[in-house]
Amino acid sequence: MSSVKSHRLNVRVEPADDALFRQAAETAGQSLSSFVIDSARERSERVLADRTRFVLDDEQWDAFCVALDRPAEVVPAVRDLLARPRPA
Repeated sequence: MSSVKSHRLNVRVEPADDALFRQAAETAGQSLSSFVIDSARERSERVLADRTRFVLDDEQWDAFCVALDRPAEVVPAVRDLLARPRPA
């Protein structure tokens, strides 16, 4: 990433975590900041990927497409709930 770093993130950690992060950064040949940022970015991307991307085999893909092409099922309780005014 080659953008200007304009934001600061301050965190408090336990001494054992600090030692762990520093040792891992040194072992990886990175500064502590780079190591922590890379690690947090990687974890963030994995967490978000579970909500935005998925992989299906051919059979699962076919079933998924069939489900998408089906007309929506009207569930009266859901319809009634969504028709209610929003609580103040």
